[in-house]
Amino acid sequence: MDAPTQEIKIDLTGDDALTDDQFDQLINSVRSSERDRMDFSRELTEQIDQHGSQLQNNPVKAMKTAQAYYALGDYRQAADWLDKAASGKVQFYLKGCCLRELAQYDQAVEAFEQAEQKGCESFDVAMAVIDCLTRKGDLEEAEARLKRVSRIGDIRAEYHFQLGKLLNAQANREEAMAEYERAIALDPNHKRALFALAFACDLYGDEKQAIEYYQRCVTGRTAHISALLNLAVLYEEAEKYTEAFNCARRVLNAYPNHQRARLFLKDIESSVTMYYDEDQERRVDRRNQVLQIPISDFELSVRSRNCLRKMNIRNLGDLLKVTEAELLAYKNFGETSLLEIKAILNQKGLRLGQMLEDRNNMSLPVKAASDEQPEPAEDNMSSLSVSELQLSVRARKALQRLNLNTIGELTRCTEAELLGCKNFGMTSLQEIKLRLKDKNLALRQLEE
Repeated sequence: MDAPTQEIKIDLTGDDALTDDQFDQLINSVRSSERDRMDFSRELTEQIDQHGSQLQNNPVKAMKTAQAYYALGDYRQAADWLDKAASGKVQFYLKGCCLRELAQYDQAVEAFEQAEQKGCESFDVAMAVIDCLTRKGDLEEAEARLKRVSRIGDIRAEYHFQLGKLLNAQANREEAMAEYERAIALDPNHKRALFALAFACDLYGDEKQAIEYYQRCVTGRTAHISALLNLAVLYEEAEKYTEAFNCARRVLNAYPNHQRARLFLKDIESSVTMYYDEDQERRVDRRNQVLQIPISDFELSVRSRNCLRKMNIRNLGDLLKVTEAELLAYKNFGETSLLEIKAILNQKGLRLGQMLEDRNNMSLPVKAASDEQPEPAEDNMSSLSVSELQLSVRARKALQRLNLNTIGELTRCTEAELLGCKNFGMTSLQEIKLRLKDKNLALRQLEE
């Protein structure tokens, strides 16, 4: 059964600014499913096409446009529209949030500090700045600022969460877990602290506690993708296949094209015989049939048709593999042709570049990104721990069951040996092969 959708509306031309509650509700609604995001993006584009100059010349309307882009996760567009908005604490704080997501940490800190000067609460600004510093890797400055907050005595759940992140970055993982626990003691619904604590418990092998925290993390309408998939892995490890299946299905209900969730379902089916949702498969089959519809079946202008033919775009599926920028960069391909094509895709609930986005979703968010470390010499690679490969929880535990602790031990195994391990499926195998390939290594091949 598909995830329920709701009509998400925002009147960019209205004179009333969004309240904090309305903005939070907008974010939660837009991000609740792929379909909601697509529908809202379409509505936003239509309003900007119709009222673009009016929105740019009115600070309140520009702010609402920026908030709409922020809800969509388009932080670059949101930041650009914020430059046209009224100069106030909300504008500067949201600008800081956008820059932080774009990894422009120094500029984000400046924006947050300007927000404080405009009247934004000092605690919120301090936590946002500390978050930027921790992400940037400036741990000494982050620690110094946390100490200043502690001296003031304004200790809330977010303080303990940020302290936990700092301690984790300093490799003080047990102390970090204690801070995460303090955070959820003050705020039982602090989702980021719940996820961090669940992930930490999972890494330490406390699977029962990890499941409990992940379960609390995935409550609510909006699907927490990483938490649901990690929880599914733990359920499968505990041979609770129905629960694992339901977690992955919940991801697919919200994001039908999520490749990791679809691969995970196949792995579960290969581990044990279980019920099969024929309705879901019929929906997938229908979608695949739609993607195979030839471009020639649609009424397009001669210019559009010729451009697509020269670009070797033959069906709707091919259009999902290119972006607007790539089309517009092609000779003689203009805005009119682009609007024609977008209208065709909109009729089918599709959009340009959709498959490229789905491919990005396949990356495994095993841990927070950190500064790159120089790779060791190849001669020393075999003695390194398999943890250097930064594998997913599921793949890592499979290697633990096989008692494979170093990369050298892993490369002496064949594909068949790995697949012979219980609950070790093709998803884990492909992941391991890819990580080894990144280091110019491979599994052992049997000689013919």
